[in-house]
Amino acid sequence: MDQARAIWNTPAVRTAAESGDYGAVVRAVRRAANLTLADLAELCSYSISSLSRLERGKQRLSDVHVLRSLADSLDIPPHLLGLANTPPQTVRQRRPAAIVGVISAPDEETEPMRRRTLLTGLTGLAGSATLGVSALPPAPGNPLSGLEHVLLVPPSTGTLVGLPRLEHDLATVRSSFDLGRYTDVAAELPNLLRNALATVASANSSDDIGATNAVLAKIYVVASAVTVKFAHDQLAWTTADRAMQAAHSSGDTLTQAAAHRAWAIVLRRTGHADTGTRLVVDTAASLQSNLHRGPQYLSVYGSLLSTAAYTAAVDGDRATAHTLIGEAIEAATRLDNDANSSRTGFSSTTVGLYRISIARVLGDSGTAIEVARQINPATIASRERRAQYWSDVARAFHQWGKPEACYRALLAAEQTSPDEVRYRKQIQHITRSLLRDPAATSLPGVQAFALRTGTKGAAG
Repeated sequence: MDQARAIWNTPAVRTAAESGDYGAVVRAVRRAANLTLADLAELCSYSISSLSRLERGKQRLSDVHVLRSLADSLDIPPHLLGLANTPPQTVRQRRPAAIVGVISAPDEETEPMRRRTLLTGLTGLAGSATLGVSALPPAPGNPLSGLEHVLLVPPSTGTLVGLPRLEHDLATVRSSFDLGRYTDVAAELPNLLRNALATVASANSSDDIGATNAVLAKIYVVASAVTVKFAHDQLAWTTADRAMQAAHSSGDTLTQAAAHRAWAIVLRRTGHADTGTRLVVDTAASLQSNLHRGPQYLSVYGSLLSTAAYTAAVDGDRATAHTLIGEAIEAATRLDNDANSSRTGFSSTTVGLYRISIARVLGDSGTAIEVARQINPATIASRERRAQYWSDVARAFHQWGKPEACYRALLAAEQTSPDEVRYRKQIQHITRSLLRDPAATSLPGVQAFALRTGTKGAAG
């Protein structure tokens, strides 16, 4: 509450509120809350470019659903955006969509196992929170402080460990990430980076230089992924940029493609979604002549297309997003039929996770849940991706105005990977919304969940 009063007492916010310019109000409150456009885009599920146009008055801010989403995301009193103080309405869908957790529509009975799969993950979770099953303490401090120091202050120490040891340690860090242990990854990366930089500096032959830079690039890619998880876009920019540099020095096509993908994700998060889409599409196109070389090439190709599709969706380009994800589906189908495709990290299930995200960010909440119903979360091998699945399901239910289903999905994400719901601004925003929702007062353990996620407004 103190922070809210401080925001409303700033000259910029007072001036904007008095002007009646809704875009100016949104911009002033966002800046006063120290949120970037990327932060707000994550909170309200609208593209960065659209929000920028709305704030600058280049696009009319009159849609009630958009206004309510912005008011809810930034805690703006509804009347300051020309809204009556009434509950938001359920999002209307263009076609009937399956509703998970309520009475089945007749057509849902054709796939009862798929429906039960999602319900099984949600049933009973609110009760288990009351029993303390998920009662994990909040993680203290800044888990990225060590990584930040290594990135911003050139390391003077580091051990020459050799390529095999570097590859082993990189595999260990990747395993921690796949298990959803992001704080462990953040703790392991500084020493790994120091040793990798020392090993790269000692390389003499062209083969050694290329090989060690390839490992260094992959380490930076993991670092970029974990900084994105913590929504630290400045560090994500730094790590992705260095991944690009090391990948270029490696001369390895797949390493370069992975670095391009990491860079495109950062571009998307920092307001350059169009540039990011072009980058990954061009990179995917450059791989097409190599797809016959093995499943790993097809896997990277499909991952690039999936990232490009989601990036286009964030930019509001529905047609491009659907076209690209369609091509990713074709790549996954080819890979699923390849007997040598195991453990490539890309499959039809992976594409399905992107389809959920794409539908959600385009505002198609019902479609996102319908796609989620078609995926058995138990078949998602990576805990990180399984937790992301539940996180996206929660965000879709929140967008759809279904607080109980949203809360249960959040608990499922937490049980899969507690770090998935810690430090995440969008999760904290949803949790604040649940705390304010009259229908959420009956949700057992929601206050404790709010404390575990560090959500301001939770009763301590």
